[in-house]
Amino acid sequence: MDYKQELITTIHDLGCDLTRLEERLTELSRTSPTAVLIPSLFEELERPALANIRDHLKQCPFVNMIVICLYADTKEQYTEAVQFFASLPQPTLVLWENGPRVTQILKVLQERGLDILRYRGKGRAVWMGLGVASLGASAIVLHDADITTYDRSYPLKLLFPVLEKEFGIAFSKAYYARLGNHPRSLNGRVKRLFVAPLIMALMEIFGYKDYLRYLNAYRYPLSGEFALTSDLALTTRIPGNWGLEVGLLAEVYRNVALKRIAQVDLGVFEHKHQPLGASANKGLQKMCRDILQSVLRTLTETEQVVVTIDHIRALRIKFRRGAQNLTRQYFVDARFNDLVYDRHKEEITLECFEQVILQAGEQYLEDPTGTQIPDWTRALAVMPDLREQLQNAVFSDMEEATQEDSLSQTPLPPTSPISTLIPSQN
Repeated sequence: MDYKQELITTIHDLGCDLTRLEERLTELSRTSPTAVLIPSLFEELERPALANIRDHLKQCPFVNMIVICLYADTKEQYTEAVQFFASLPQPTLVLWENGPRVTQILKVLQERGLDILRYRGKGRAVWMGLGVASLGASAIVLHDADITTYDRSYPLKLLFPVLEKEFGIAFSKAYYARLGNHPRSLNGRVKRLFVAPLIMALMEIFGYKDYLRYLNAYRYPLSGEFALTSDLALTTRIPGNWGLEVGLLAEVYRNVALKRIAQVDLGVFEHKHQPLGASANKGLQKMCRDILQSVLRTLTETEQVVVTIDHIRALRIKFRRGAQNLTRQYFVDARFNDLVYDRHKEEITLECFEQVILQAGEQYLEDPTGTQIPDWTRALAVMPDLREQLQNAVFSDMEEATQEDSLSQTPLPPTSPISTLIPSQN
């Protein structure tokens, strides 16, 4: 049995009673409402994973509100998405993040000196979703739309530590085993073959810096599933690139005491795979590039580490040796568990990742600035009612989509605050 604790609190699943947790969390959510935030491309609606997620969320009485941050190319796609989520019993807001109403609001913000429109992808979706969700929720859980193994225990396990006041947790992060089914195999290449040996190599070069020890404490630092308090959501800068998960951990490191951070075991987990990519600007190689640059930047910011080209060259050498050692260990673990494991293919993958180190390091030395979206406190200083404007845009978009598609549900009133849609906090 694994009881190991880290710098942050590790919450194992030692046969926890999910029924007991659900009853308690449902009780807590009556006075401290919760929200589930899902950033999604329209294409996810056409895959089975999101339908399964929707159906499991129907059975979550501890979830008071759901926010979908949708990237859709057309009004017809947005309307289809509103209909797709219409069966959810919880108040559900489908935020059309690139729609005309939301874009116009962000243009006004841009004219006032804060440009959010220049950011693209998941980072901007997460940023907007956190702002809207924080209007009515005390705790927010975020996860992707492509999880094929999803069940109601995921949001339950992530939210519980944040809402249970005696725990004192402000941020909970998922960890799990990434296992494929067809065939049974080890997945999670970037974590296993890049991040793990990268952190070990950085420790050998720069010493056991607090930030590196903190990163090393996470069993799956790249998991896209986490829960946090609304206060933390408003004071956290969201990375605007593929280093979102590691960059977010850096923000948590700056803003939250270690005793208020936890990681939670979600069991066996799987979602769709990204391609390796033909260069450092594509696929998983691009992800590795952004991750490395984020880690180097945070080392300089928090640990006063001065990174040179000699450090990058040494990092590449040490990384390769550490990664090769890990492939041998993964091979033993996989073979013991009767998992398919292609050691040669693993070596090819880590060699690609190794090439990224030099390119990413040189880019970082030329331009060490990051691509983080300013936190919500700054945005609210520029436009104090920004969250309410986005909320009203969502209501107007949904009402219009509902009327056009002749849905049977009563449309959400465009001026109703979120607080009227969730259980009373009194």
